[in-house]
Amino acid sequence: MVTVRYFAGAKAAAGRGEEQVSAADVGELKTVLAQRHGPLLDKVLSASTLLVDGLAAKDPATVLPAGVTVEVLPPFAGG
Repeated sequence: MVTVRYFAGAKAAAGRGEEQVSAADVGELKTVLAQRHGPLLDKVLSASTLLVDGLAAKDPATVLPAGVTVEVLPPFAGG
């Protein structure tokens, strides 16, 4: 299991701040989350940075070991 933490617009789109998900890699995680929460979260995920235990995971093949934490950080506005 992977812990997924949502922030800002991702939290609003998922309707929660955190959840547990079973996924082997980042690509599968995005697919599972989009199926679970719908097209709004899918859109947010496509623009978000995913941090896997604090490191940006840009490759969908990034492996997600059991117990890892993934943080979903959508783009932030402001200046």
